[in-house]
Amino acid sequence: MPDGAAAVLAGELAAAGPEFTEVTGVSGGESAVRAFSAAWQAGTGATGSLRFRQRLYRLGEPTGPPRPPAGRHRAAVPADRELLIEWYEAFGIECTVELPDIAGTVDDRIADGLLHVWEDDGRPVAMAGNSPVVAGMSRIGPVYTPAGARGHGYASGVTAAASAAALARGAAEVLLYTDLADPTSNSIYQQIGYRPVEDCLTLDFVDVADRVGRGRLRTGRAG
Repeated sequence: MPDGAAAVLAGELAAAGPEFTEVTGVSGGESAVRAFSAAWQAGTGATGSLRFRQRLYRLGEPTGPPRPPAGRHRAAVPADRELLIEWYEAFGIECTVELPDIAGTVDDRIADGLLHVWEDDGRPVAMAGNSPVVAGMSRIGPVYTPAGARGHGYASGVTAAASAAALARGAAEVLLYTDLADPTSNSIYQQIGYRPVEDCLTLDFVDVADRVGRGRLRTGRAG
């Protein structure tokens, strides 16, 4: 939303009082998030802390990895279920994101052909998902390579394959987010055709009463 609208929204929510609304965080385009945060902090006395910065990318002209990794892509199958659940859990821990109902998500995505595996010498070494096409758009994620298999280009290969699958399903736009603290991912996605759109922030708000009176931080999310 426009920056001005974000600031007005924050002011209205702050004026409503905690009995009507509790905003514990905000995420979105950097400019709008900063406008919302400034108005919210002015209206409530809360303080904001940065959780992470991301960059939104859109697929332009798709290309394969400049240095194709060993192995091949295939769609995930039910036999991969337990491994992919482990990888989803590891992804959530590494990226400090909450992923609800991981087992159900893995089951649904396998059934719908929306999870992709890169395997090398018959061994799964990386995964990528793509969301169903909605309003002409599909989002790539999560992309995960276990620590022992990194550095071989597997993430590039499986992301390129997942992107091609999204296009084959009719997506006019394929999107993904990267963590700006990870220069590797921001580099490899551009190498396979992704172009930056905008930077995004996720902020958590800490209420003064929580911080001083109860000595704890709220860790819920909103926005």
